[in-house]
Amino acid sequence: MAIATLGAIVLDCPDPGALGRFYAQVLGGELEFDSDSWVELKGVPGTTLAFQAAPGHVPPKWPAPDDSQQAHLDLTVEDLDAAEKEVLALGATPLDVADRDRSFRVYADPAGHPFCLCAC
Repeated sequence: MAIATLGAIVLDCPDPGALGRFYAQVLGGELEFDSDSWVELKGVPGTTLAFQAAPGHVPPKWPAPDDSQQAHLDLTVEDLDAAEKEVLALGATPLDVADRDRSFRVYADPAGHPFCLCAC
């Protein structure tokens, strides 16, 4: 029997509103502002994605054999090339995209969190 259920995945960042807008454009949904330091993305199937202000936020490094990537999101898409163009236009940074035959590509969001676009 489970002790708890997963309520949200929370990403620390310097600007919750800005990072929330990035993911709202990538995933859809609407932002719900609880305060300047907490924003949730609503209306997207699955677990809630939230953004929390962390003034001293240091982005994870990719790849970093000596440092932790902390966590990353896998985002499923139908067309890797089309999705890549869109996330780059929104401010994502390519991290590991050279192998065009793989079923995934790695990017960083505007706050530096790694995420993967994965072919469905």
